[in-house]
Amino acid sequence: MMLQRNPWFPSCQERAETYRHELKYLCSEGELQLILGRIRHLCQRDPHAAPRGIYRIRSVYFDDPDNSCFYENENGTDPREKFRIRIYNVSDARITLECKRKEHAMTQKTSCPLTTDQCRRILEGDFRQEDADTALLRKLYAQYSQSGLRPKVIVDYQRTPFVCRAGNVRITFDRSIGSSTCISRFFDPGLPLRPILPVEKQILEVKYDAFLPDYLYSAMNLGSLRQTTFSKYYLCRKITVPGGFQ
Repeated sequence: MMLQRNPWFPSCQERAETYRHELKYLCSEGELQLILGRIRHLCQRDPHAAPRGIYRIRSVYFDDPDNSCFYENENGTDPREKFRIRIYNVSDARITLECKRKEHAMTQKTSCPLTTDQCRRILEGDFRQEDADTALLRKLYAQYSQSGLRPKVIVDYQRTPFVCRAGNVRITFDRSIGSSTCISRFFDPGLPLRPILPVEKQILEVKYDAFLPDYLYSAMNLGSLRQTTFSKYYLCRKITVPGGFQ
């Protein structure tokens, strides 16, 4: 793998988003197609998804030996945080460490780029203090060394994203969600994945800052959609550990 710095972020720069609303809906493929047909004329396609308007997301999530992140998610602990490393289209061209925090039904994401070597050492259990060259990496290293935080599960899916400047809205259609515990094959395009949803079930996510424009709300209102607390991480961990944790 060739080492490339992330073209979307300045080198070694950490980014922290403001707290945002995040709504999730479990949909059929038919419902997604109907909503997609409505909003494609109201929103812009995310330019990062060019040329087909779709990209593949693969993330590896962390937890400690007590599975604290899993149980905090299950119990609805507020606030709570989880770390992940994310890549796109199974490539090392952009590798990002992210910490996602949920508090009072709002979410915030802090992120920084990783080099291929940093990522490899973290995944292989050889994370060194000298690798922690940003505040976020130092935070991960503290939990890595003190709490035993380690990579636990891979989450993989296809995403079709749209953006709207009004309200800083991001609407995503996530399909073919699968999981794996083969952490060593994180960069393997042929990684076998276990589906986590019934056939034809997909996820619609809507993220926005202070408000969601009425015309977008109307376009996505099918009358049958119900908001859910769906967590890809939680369900992937639950499904990939038959019988639960010991």
